[in-house]
Amino acid sequence: MSTLVTGGTVVTATEIFQSDILIEKGRIVVIGENPDRADCSEIIDATDCYVMPGAIDVHTHLNLQVGDEKVSDGFYHGSVAAVHGGTTCIVEHPGFGPVGCSLNHQMDLYRDQAKDEMVIDYGFHGVVQHVDENVLDAIKDLTVSGIPSLKVYLTYGGRLDDTDIIKVMKATHAAGGLTAFHAENHAIISALTQELRNKGDISNPISHPKSRPDYSEAEAVNRLIALSRAAGNAALYIVHLSTASGLEVIRNARKKGLPVYAETCPQYLTLTDSCYQKADNKGLQYIMSPPLRKQHDCDALWEGLADGTIDVVATDHCSFSFAQKLKNGKADIFKAPGGIPGVETRVPLLFSEGVLKNRIDLNRFVQLVATNPARIMGLAPQKGSIEIGSDADLMILDPAEEKSVSTDSLHQHVDYTPFAGMTVKGWPKTVMLRGEILVRDGKLLGSKGFGQYIKRKITIQE
Repeated sequence: MSTLVTGGTVVTATEIFQSDILIEKGRIVVIGENPDRADCSEIIDATDCYVMPGAIDVHTHLNLQVGDEKVSDGFYHGSVAAVHGGTTCIVEHPGFGPVGCSLNHQMDLYRDQAKDEMVIDYGFHGVVQHVDENVLDAIKDLTVSGIPSLKVYLTYGGRLDDTDIIKVMKATHAAGGLTAFHAENHAIISALTQELRNKGDISNPISHPKSRPDYSEAEAVNRLIALSRAAGNAALYIVHLSTASGLEVIRNARKKGLPVYAETCPQYLTLTDSCYQKADNKGLQYIMSPPLRKQHDCDALWEGLADGTIDVVATDHCSFSFAQKLKNGKADIFKAPGGIPGVETRVPLLFSEGVLKNRIDLNRFVQLVATNPARIMGLAPQKGSIEIGSDADLMILDPAEEKSVSTDSLHQHVDYTPFAGMTVKGWPKTVMLRGEILVRDGKLLGSKGFGQYIKRKITIQE
């Protein structure tokens, strides 16, 4: 039996056209007008809506635990929130494992935790927290097994030094993989944090952005580009870019033809550091790293999306609750668990603030939320596009639906949203994964365990 999506405006990374889409056995089999409806068990009317590829979020922390604190969602609630926001596949960044653990440790743990919980499809990034010969040897095996991307931190306890970064980049590049980086200068952060502590400025959330200035990010990005050159022009991917200065470093590198990809997130496009001054301790809700920046940074990042310097909009979804932030960080903001929820609001926010305000066009929107993440992270052509033979992962978006964002209006399993009070226009009406309807008119039809683990293979190294 078949499913037909009819009457909608199909939007891909390069085209906009009126068409029907016929689905059989979870795959797209016909794109065209008036296909045979005789065997259709389901006909979905997409009139007045955009039919787009299911969105892909390649930067989530749905199941993160740091010390004694664990995020509110877990894989089930996080994937429920994601699919309500039009996302049909995520690539999860695991947290650090035990000191000295193997490269496979976190992959095995997370795969076991996710397999019976995920509503949508998923993959994992590796995480490198120390370097020795065993880790370097394991990089090739991990890539062959379907995990061709690794995360490296330049700050936090599991950070690597420059020497080890070059080793990891060489090994990953040789294996046909991609190294992703959290780019902030640890020495700068440590020095400024200590200065603020010495002054007693530890209870005001505004101290958070003061401890992690824009030049901390720009320096780290610049250094990583230099290290990639030393590693044989190994491709690198900068996660959650937040600053105009970091963007300019990437833009200059791209002009030279260097293989650097960049990702930003809705919070860095729509919110500023004025949020840290909110009353009733609500500034703690915005503790994340990197922190929120100035309006000129937001404006620059929108320009980076439009001109192609930034490739992907992801979320860095990390749903530590307001209650957890208060408990740990009210007296000392540097002890508040970092991260914000955002997996459900990414697509509507980018459409409302980007497309409807003429900052980006419809094709660019699809590139940023679906096609580019699939291509860069090794999910294409199975995911991220509307093509014959691709998975029938579809997001039917109603551009006229308008909501005021609130905790009550979302499905995230957390006690706040950083985007509370924003009026957002353009929400997914129907969301399909492999031809199955997971969300229809705000109602969840999908179930635990329907999501499949996706082995990835990166084929583009620009």
